Amino acid sequence: MFRLCRRAVFIHEQWIVKVNLPLSPYSTSPVRLGVLRKANEKCERFLEQRFPRFSILYHTLRKGFRLLLEDVKEVSRIKRTIWMNNMHYRELPYRELKRLILFRRDMIKAIPLLVISLPPFAIGLVLILMCLFPRQLLFRHFWTPQQQRKFQMIDHIKRSQCQAKILDSLVLSVPRVSAWHQRTLLNLCSKVQGGKHPRVSEVRAVRDVFFKSSPLGLQRLEPRHLRLLGSQLPVIVWFPSFLVRRRLTTKALDLLYLDRALQRLGLDQLTEEEMRQACDLRGLNPSRLTSSECKEWLHQWLELSAKVKESEISLLLHSMTLLTLNYPPVTK
Repeated sequence: MFRLCRRAVFIHEQWIVKVNLPLSPYSTSPVRLGVLRKANEKCERFLEQRFPRFSILYHTLRKGFRLLLEDVKEVSRIKRTIWMNNMHYRELPYRELKRLILFRRDMIKAIPLLVISLPPFAIGLVLILMCLFPRQLLFRHFWTPQQQRKFQMIDHIKRSQCQAKILDSLVLSVPRVSAWHQRTLLNLCSKVQGGKHPRVSEVRAVRDVFFKSSPLGLQRLEPRHLRLLGSQLPVIVWFPSFLVRRRLTTKALDLLYLDRALQRLGLDQLTEEEMRQACDLRGLNPSRLTSSECKEWLHQWLELSAKVKESEISLLLHSMTLLTLNYPPVTK
């Protein structure tokens, strides 16, 4: 998959260069290049004036392939580092691990489009797909800034609806847990359903309920509950249950080790954009939060995640609901 992506990006990059600079096979003089560049600039201005929508798509496509090429080069370097140092990818520093995780997520979504767009003459079909199904077939590199904001809001609305269902399903699962933890879990769910933001200590108090062999452990969750959890993440939930469970396990472990890498780096080292992206990856909508609120929530999340073991990753997935639904807390 990685080689296919790298090859596709290389072909498109070469094609784009040829389109922008249609060099003559008989001359590469500076004068000829200058004339061709001016002709290309005039053509772009004509598109912007007469076909503004097509011009936006053209520039978005060109920028997207350039960003994708940068990702391919960077991920190639990261993979060489992993191979040369004989290490697991989850041992990478925070920024490199995040880039690798996001790249894999994008590539899974982009495989059909990359296959379609391999021939240079298929660029027209790619443009049509960009117009008709940008959210379903494309990813962040190929979205305009307006589309990014719109699609992010759509995703968060759907995620919020799904999180409310997860909380209801969690309440229905209370009778399945041991009598020792039933009241604690029910009180936690009732608090969140009542519109209050729980403390980290309250969430940590029910960690035994989400142990691997417990009824709410990832390996023993019912299919419907499993698919609700998958809807919080970019997981294809209509796959068979064992595949959804497998993907959720991988995603949760990646998130756990990403948290550990972030703890080593420190929240103070993140830029505001990185901080907001970190909140988004963990299920929180950062669009209406201040920088201090994002940082405070990440601090709470890492405080919980630091105590989570690999056998308790179900707690991490459920915390994407418990710690985000009512944040920021309403102060009276």
